[in-house]
Amino acid sequence: MSRIEVRFAELKSQNRKALIPFVTAGDPQPDVTVPLLHAMVAAGADLLELGVPFSDPMADGPVIQAACERALSHHVSLHQVLDMVREFRQQDTTTPVILMGYLNPVEVWGYTEFASAAAAAGVDGILTVDLPPEEATDFSAAMKAVDIDSIFLLAPTSDESRMRKVSEIASGFIYYVSFKGVTGASHLDVSSVSSKLNELRKYTDLPVGVGFGIRDGESAAQVARIADAVIVGSVLVSQLAALADQPDRIPSTLAATVSELRAAIDKTS
Repeated sequence: MSRIEVRFAELKSQNRKALIPFVTAGDPQPDVTVPLLHAMVAAGADLLELGVPFSDPMADGPVIQAACERALSHHVSLHQVLDMVREFRQQDTTTPVILMGYLNPVEVWGYTEFASAAAAAGVDGILTVDLPPEEATDFSAAMKAVDIDSIFLLAPTSDESRMRKVSEIASGFIYYVSFKGVTGASHLDVSSVSSKLNELRKYTDLPVGVGFGIRDGESAAQVARIADAVIVGSVLVSQLAALADQPDRIPSTLAATVSELRAAIDKTS
């Protein structure tokens, strides 16, 4: 079993839902990322989603686009992101780490070579935003060969055939985008999400995480009642941006928010 499978199994046995915070690697500067990851785990994060900086993050809104720009100003590359995961693993060998990014840097590296390097660094899952499942056979095979889970997105516009295809090829969990749009917007309609998840579960036994539009404890709790995981990104990245000139305060500040989200989610158990 992968670390992701193990973690979700543990949570299910405890009747708890996963909290997955997202930050961009290297934002606002590279030496902040690893201490921040540890702080979020200590505050209650169950899995970690680490964004790979990219020059054209087309699925992301202004908040995470700006985070990519800050990281890229320090020339943070996919290689350096793997170095950060490797450093994180020196102290934490159990918390799953998922890389979220775009296909171009992986294409440049090569699927097999990248998969080997990512596995050696301690990566557990890959979410490649612009790789549709219909085109992902070779990619997923390379990841599966080194026990890295391939995570795919579904959205309100996903039809039955797309849900079926993602369910066939995905592993670890499925990421459901709660509304049509980019990260950082606030159109969360929990009843609509619930209906779509019920439909999706006809095709998969994988855990389903919901992201986009979760901004506070109340919205996190609403999603926790219907999903297996709550994925939170833009609100954390916004706090990080506000402290870009005070990097020493970033781990404790974001950890406090993670702790609040954790408490709200646990009240739903």
